[in-house]
Amino acid sequence: MTLPAAREIEEPGDRGAGRRPAGELIQRVLSSLVLAAVALAATAFGGLPFLLFWTGAALWIWWEWVGIVRAEPRFLVLFLGGIAIAGMAIALAFDQPAMAFIYVIIGTAVVAASANGTRAWSAAGVLYAAVLVISCVMLRADPDHGLIAILWLFAVVWAADIAAYFTGRALGGPLLAPSISPRKTWSGTLGGALAGVLAGSATVVLMGLTWRAVHLGLALVIVAAAQIGDLFESAIKRRFGVKDASQLIPGHGGLMDRLDGFLAAAMVALAIGLAHGATGTPAAGLLAW
Repeated sequence: MTLPAAREIEEPGDRGAGRRPAGELIQRVLSSLVLAAVALAATAFGGLPFLLFWTGAALWIWWEWVGIVRAEPRFLVLFLGGIAIAGMAIALAFDQPAMAFIYVIIGTAVVAASANGTRAWSAAGVLYAAVLVISCVMLRADPDHGLIAILWLFAVVWAADIAAYFTGRALGGPLLAPSISPRKTWSGTLGGALAGVLAGSATVVLMGLTWRAVHLGLALVIVAAAQIGDLFESAIKRRFGVKDASQLIPGHGGLMDRLDGFLAAAMVALAIGLAHGATGTPAAGLLAW
C-alpha cells in the first residue's frame, strides 16, 4: 500500500481545510463532541475513573506509537511498554508519584534494550504515553484546584484548536511550518492563541478564582505548548511516512492525532505548577497567583 505524501495531510488550522466535504466536517464535530463528553465525565468523577480513562488513552497511544515507528519485535515491545504504563498507573492510584516515575524510567530502558532497529524511537514512546497520565493525574489530585486546572486546560486547548481550524479555513495566508505541516497557517495559529487566552480567562473567572494578568501569559504558554506538540507529532509521522496514527476516531485519525497538543500542554502545565509549587499542589501552583 502506498502511503499518502505529506502534502496530502490536512490538520486543524490549515489553509486547505476549506476543501473538506461537509460530511467529513460533521463527522469530525460529532467525534469531538463524544470525546469531550467522555473526558468531561471522567474529569468530574476524578479519582479512579479519571486515572483509568487517561491510562486507557495512554495505552492506546503507546500502541499507535509502536505502529508508527514500526518497533520490532512488536508484541514484546508492546507488552513491555504496556507493563510499564500499567505499573505507573498503579503507583499513581496509591499516591506514589515517585514510584510512578521509576516504573516509567525502567520501562523506557527495558524497551530500548528489547527493540530492534528503532531503539530510541521505541523507548521515547513509553515516555510520550506516560507523560499524559502523570501530568493529568497529578494536576487533578488537588481536591481544591484539581478540577479547575483540568477544565482550564480543556478550555484553553479546545478553544485554540477550534478557532485555529476555522480561522485558518477562513483567512488562509502564510504557512507556519511548511516543512512539517504543509497547510497550517499563521492566521489559524494567531486566531487560536486569541481564543485560548479568552477561554482561559473566562474559566478562571467562572470558577471563582482571582483573575490576574499572569493568567494571560499562562494561557499563551499553554497554547504554544499545544501547537508545538501538534507539530512534533506531525514531524514524527512524516519521519516514518504515516498519515494517521490509527483510524480509531472518525474524521480525526488516531487518539494520538487528537491528543498530541493536549499532551504537550498538560506536561507544561504540570511543570509550571511544580515550579510554582510554593502555593501547594501542582494545580494550585498552576492557577493560584
